[in-house]
Amino acid sequence: MRAVVIARAGGPEVLEERDVEDLPAPGEGQVLVKVAAAGVNRADTLQRQGLYPVPPGASPFPGLECSGTILALGANVPSRWAVGDQVCALLSGGGYAEKVVVPAGQLLPVPEGVSLTDAAGLTEVACTVWSTVFMTSHLSPGESFLIHGGSSGIGTFAIQIAKHLGIKVFVTAGSEEKLAACKGLGADLCINYKTEDFVARVKEETNGKGVDVILDNIGGLYLQRNLNSLGLDGRLFIIGFQGGTMTEVNLQPMLARRLTIQAAGLRNRSLANKALIVSEVEKNVWPAIAEGKVKPVIYKTFPLSEAAEAHKLMEESSHIGKILLIP
Repeated sequence: MRAVVIARAGGPEVLEERDVEDLPAPGEGQVLVKVAAAGVNRADTLQRQGLYPVPPGASPFPGLECSGTILALGANVPSRWAVGDQVCALLSGGGYAEKVVVPAGQLLPVPEGVSLTDAAGLTEVACTVWSTVFMTSHLSPGESFLIHGGSSGIGTFAIQIAKHLGIKVFVTAGSEEKLAACKGLGADLCINYKTEDFVARVKEETNGKGVDVILDNIGGLYLQRNLNSLGLDGRLFIIGFQGGTMTEVNLQPMLARRLTIQAAGLRNRSLANKALIVSEVEKNVWPAIAEGKVKPVIYKTFPLSEAAEAHKLMEESSHIGKILLIP
């Protein structure tokens, strides 16, 4: 089969589409999926640079989500799944290929009203957002929510699901085009982080109280400002370190306002934990997608052979929404 190989750690040019050994038959509780499209995620760019090791037993090929058609079932796969079903999947790797083996607990049906290709852009964002700010930080209707990187794949999804659930949404982004896109998706307050102080704007819009939950992909650079932006019992959830992993911080706001800092990714979780997240996403998010309240935001698709171009676009951060690869 054809797959994208990371020839060596480095820039986008190290991604090479090659003929690789075909996959073995799916094992216990696994299914074999013919990939229709694969989502491109920032974690893939880190793996390419040698900064995000592949978990033991996972495919060495990048790609943490895909959509496709079931080709074969292993033993003891739940009876809800059959050969020919159209699915999307949360992966530990291997999405940048013509076929991938997936634990059955990490499969979701393609939502009603979404194309098989576009469904590739849903799983990672839905599982990330639901597991962090809803399952862990318990973001609830009537609360307020600040999303950094509102125009990203994560951000465009988070805006929509939060608004659907009756939450006031603030976002940061770096251009007027991105801010307009966030506004169009339902964001209540859109802040240009290049020209405005997001802490001041948040305080102004909340009458000095601050927001209840922040979803942050920046890390060290924003840590103090995030703490300063949270209200009483506020929760900060960190999912990335684009602004570095080290900083000096005044912890006094944490004690004064009972703040919580949390952090997690998806890739290194246990199969059972991933299956739980996927199940919760199907129960809580998929109905909103079927109703048209939440839609995948797809910026651009590339053929698998142009994975390097897709990574260049991801790292330029000029996109709005998801980037997909098509085998």
